[in-house]
Amino acid sequence: MGIYQGKDLKKVSGGRRRPHRKARKYELGRFPTLTTVSDKEKIEVIRVRGGNVKVRVKRTKHANVLDPETGKAQKVEIIRVIETQANREYARRNIITKGAIIETSIGIARVTSRPGQDGTVNAVLIERKEGEAQAT
Repeated sequence: MGIYQGKDLKKVSGGRRRPHRKARKYELGRFPTLTTVSDKEKIEVIRVRGGNVKVRVKRTKHANVLDPETGKAQKVEIIRVIETQANREYARRNIITKGAIIETSIGIARVTSRPGQDGTVNAVLIERKEGEAQAT
């Protein structure tokens, strides 16, 4: 089953609008990726319009976290999703989206990339853990 992204079925007045043609291949959309925190990592490469490729992260356990104080980035383990602005249910299901607040092994970070589109989870450190010393 496909998701239709065409705009020809909407009518401002609320009246019924009959389609004047069939749906086109270029109007086809896809279901959201819903990247989850998992022990195993799974990355999917799909072909998109124009022959380009899109790298989607299905499951991951690591994130590239940038420390703004030192300016250095490191690959750290994701423990859980604390909060997601997209949907509060996503935090309960450990689904990572852009803007999500995640708990990592070095502290709390905000996701800056789109895992379902970019193929990686990038984040910026917001709050460092109490016992964690600053790396120099």
